[in-house]
Amino acid sequence: MVRAIILVKSPKKLIAARLKKVTSVVDSFPTSGQFDAVAIIEVKELVQIKDVANQIQKIGGVDRTETMVEVQ
Repeated sequence: MVRAIILVKSPKKLIAARLKKVTSVVDSFPTSGQFDAVAIIEVKELVQIKDVANQIQKIGGVDRTETMVEVQ
């Protein structure tokens, strides 16, 4: 299992709730600072992270994302 954190920049107030609907997102919550929400994802293989990030980027109101992969 591969875990990653995707930081999301969006002016939408309920973006964290929308992120929870994306497949492979195990948790999501709003944040303060440069990014507005965080999505924690779990996938079977590293290459699947890009697919999840692309799904998140297609959500209306998402300006940009930044992905960090957990290193073990």
